[in-house]
Amino acid sequence: QAQLVESGGGSVQPGGSLRLSCVASLHPFNGYAVAWFRQAPGKGREFVGAINWNGGVTYYGNSVKGRFTISRDNANNTAYLQMNSLKPEDSAVYYCAAREGVWEQWPDSYKIWGQGTQVTVSS
Repeated sequence: QAQLVESGGGSVQPGGSLRLSCVASLHPFNGYAVAWFRQAPGKGREFVGAINWNGGVTYYGNSVKGRFTISRDNANNTAYLQMNSLKPEDSAVYYCAAREGVWEQWPDSYKIWGQGTQVTVSS
């Protein structure tokens, strides 16, 4: 069964950094685009960014552009979300999602999801 497992969440002070990992049991992993979403309490699921099958193309939501970086290691079936200059408003549960073919920024376009990992940015 296709599965995504996120890790790397935690608590950090404003201005700090975290790196999230998303390990996939998808074969072949390079047949899938990967996206990251986040959801804060009482809010809808927000598109953070996405990466295409080979890592050659990435796209980011406006709220994280210039601070977050998505990458992937197809040899190890893993995608990453490097988060720098974190702000309190970045606090949310972060999810990775995968779909065959090209990435999309709409959550409903993804059928494969991880369980989520909590990120809390607070002083």
